[in-house]
Amino acid sequence: MDGNGRWATQRGRLRLFGHHAGARRVREIVRACPDIGVKYLTIFAFSTENWKRTQTEVAGLMSLFRRYIMREAKALFEEGVRVRFIGDRIKLDEKLVRMMDDLELMTADNSKVHLTIALNYGGRDEVARATKRLAREVKAGKIDPESVDGETLARYLDTWLLPDPDLVIRTSGEARISNFLLWQSAYAEYEFIDTLWPDFTQDIFAQIVGNYAERDRRFGAVPA
Repeated sequence: MDGNGRWATQRGRLRLFGHHAGARRVREIVRACPDIGVKYLTIFAFSTENWKRTQTEVAGLMSLFRRYIMREAKALFEEGVRVRFIGDRIKLDEKLVRMMDDLELMTADNSKVHLTIALNYGGRDEVARATKRLAREVKAGKIDPESVDGETLARYLDTWLLPDPDLVIRTSGEARISNFLLWQSAYAEYEFIDTLWPDFTQDIFAQIVGNYAERDRRFGAVPA
């Protein structure tokens, strides 16, 4: 969800103003998912690299995450949205982690839309953490190292309960994946668009999903 800061700067406002606008956009996109035919939605909210930003911006983002959960929890529950968080929670403050845990528990029985929020997430970090957990199992004699393959490692990823993404959309004109779902998106289709995230409407979303539906996905094979 890139472009919040630039969107605010273009309007002569502080970057956090853009992040708040971006949070409101999340609400619209999540609610649009059922009509567009999207069952699983993953949003990249805060990366492991985002800690390099100014202390003011980081603190503002953490406050925004807490506020988002407080304001949206009831609506997400009532609208049948199941919420999951992926990423390393170690660096997050205890209050935010408790709120994340509570929201996951509160929406655990929902299934209309599966919303995954990547918070303090990085693809390389995720694979490293998964590999460490797998290595411990091997060391403990619970797994035969000769049996380890791609499917084995996938079971130790943060997303082990989720399907791999079919489509990855990057807003704001940046043509890179920025450490997002590196393992899972190996066969995903990509869409890089110039639109800044606060301007990413449900109509744009629907158009991109519609275009994706027309693509011929062969996964390395050739037409018969």
